[in-house]
Amino acid sequence: MNQDLSQPSTAQQPSTWSQRFESALHPAIARFNASIGFDMKLIEYDLTGSQAHAQMLAHTGIISAAEGEQLVNGLEQVRQEYRQGLFVPGVEAEDVHFAVERRLTEIVGDVGKKLHTARSRNDQVGTDTRLYLRDQIQQIRQRVRSFQSILLTLAEQHVETLIPGYTHLQRAQPLSLAHHLLAYFEMSQRDWERLGEIYQRVNVSPLGSGALAGTTFPIDRHYTAELLNFGGVYANSLDGVSDRDFAIEFLCAASLIMVHLSRLSEEVILWASEEFGFVTLKDSCSTGSSIMPQKKNPDVPELVRGKTGRVFGHLQGMLVLMKGLPLAYNKDLQEDKEALFDAVVTVQGCLEAMTILLQEGLEFRVARLQEAVNEDFSNATDVADYLAGKGVPFREAYNLVGKVVKTSLSQGKLLKDLTLEEWKALHPAFESDIYGAIAPAQVVSARNSYGGTGFAQVRQALQNAKAIVP
Repeated sequence: MNQDLSQPSTAQQPSTWSQRFESALHPAIARFNASIGFDMKLIEYDLTGSQAHAQMLAHTGIISAAEGEQLVNGLEQVRQEYRQGLFVPGVEAEDVHFAVERRLTEIVGDVGKKLHTARSRNDQVGTDTRLYLRDQIQQIRQRVRSFQSILLTLAEQHVETLIPGYTHLQRAQPLSLAHHLLAYFEMSQRDWERLGEIYQRVNVSPLGSGALAGTTFPIDRHYTAELLNFGGVYANSLDGVSDRDFAIEFLCAASLIMVHLSRLSEEVILWASEEFGFVTLKDSCSTGSSIMPQKKNPDVPELVRGKTGRVFGHLQGMLVLMKGLPLAYNKDLQEDKEALFDAVVTVQGCLEAMTILLQEGLEFRVARLQEAVNEDFSNATDVADYLAGKGVPFREAYNLVGKVVKTSLSQGKLLKDLTLEEWKALHPAFESDIYGAIAPAQVVSARNSYGGTGFAQVRQALQNAKAIVP
C-alpha cells in the first residue's frame, strides 16, 4: 500500500471504543484527551510488546500460527516505517497504541483486528511504560558510571592536594581534595545501586491483566513475560494495571541523583567565585555576560541546580496523582508519562553535562588551595589533639585552644605564627614538634582512621572505588 503516512488523514476515523457512542468527540475534547503528542516515545516498546502478545496468542492457539506470523511481520513493518519517518500519526489517532493497531490493520487487513484479543490498553500501556523505563534505568546507570570514572580520575590526580573543609560553610578542617571528590563517588554509587534495586520492581509484567480483571481467554502470561525478558508477572490483575509505585520509586531515585549533582554544582559555583578562587572555569563550559565583559559564568552547575527542582516537581506531582485513585485504571494515569519522560531526559542531560564539566570544563588552582589551608585556624583541633596525646584531658585542651584562637585573632596572628615561648606560656607540654603537628599536610595525613581524609586512607578508598569502576 503506497499511502502517504506522514500526513494525518482528514477522514472521519473510527473511535477506539464501541458503537455505544452515537457521535464523535468534540474536536477540543479530542485534543485534550489525546496522548499521541507525547506517548509516541513509547512506540518501539509498544511494537515489541505487541509482537510478544501476538506470539503468545499463536502459541496458545487463540489465533493461528499463520495469523501470529502476519501480525509480527506487520508490526515490524510499522517499526521500519516509523524509523524511516514515514509513520507520523496525528491527534486523530488518540494514542500510540491505537495508531499502531490501525496502521497494522491497513497493512495486514482484518487479521490486524485480532491483535487486541485478550488485551486492554490498560495492561498494554503499563507494559510499554515498564519496557521504556527498564531501558532508561540501564542508560542512566551507565551515565552514573561515566560520572564516577571522571571523579576517580580527578581524585587520583589530587590525593595530596589540600582543600579547606567546611561545616556550616565555615572553615573546619583541611582535607585531601581526593577525599572530597570521593564523597561524591560514594553518593553516586548509592544512586547506581538504588537504580538497580528499582529495576527489579520495574521488571514485572502486567501484560494479561486485561482492563482490570484478567481475561476469559487461555493466555499464557509467563510466556509473554519470558519473551519480553521480564523477571516475573503481577500476581493481581487490579494491581497490575493500576500500580505506579515503580514510577514513583524511579522519580525518588532520580531526585536523589539530582540532589547529589546539585550539591556538587553549588560547590563548583562557590569555588569558581573570586571570593573562593579554588577553580578556573574553561571556555568550553561557561559563558559571558552581555554587558560585563570581565565575567565568566558557571552556567552548567547553575542549570543543574535549577533543573533539580524540575525533577522534584515531577516526583511530587506523581505522588499527588496517585494518592486518591480508586482501583483500578483511571484516566489520571495518562499524566504519569510526561513526568517520567522529562525526568529521564533531565537526569541524563545533567549527568552528561556534569561529567563533561569535571572532565574538561574546570581546573583546580592547586596553589590557591594550598594558600587557603595556610590562612585559617582549621588546625585548632590538632592543637587540642596534640595536648591530649601528651596526657592533657581533651576537654581541658579544647578550652585552652579556644583561648589561644581568641588571643591570636585579637593579635592578627595564626597558630603557626606563635613562638615556642608563647606556646609554652600556654602550657608546658608544648614542644617544638607542635609546628609539624599543625602543618596542613600533617593535619590531613594524621586523620588515618577508616574512611578518614588521611592520605593512606584516601589511596585505599581509591583502590576500592577502582575495583567497582575499573
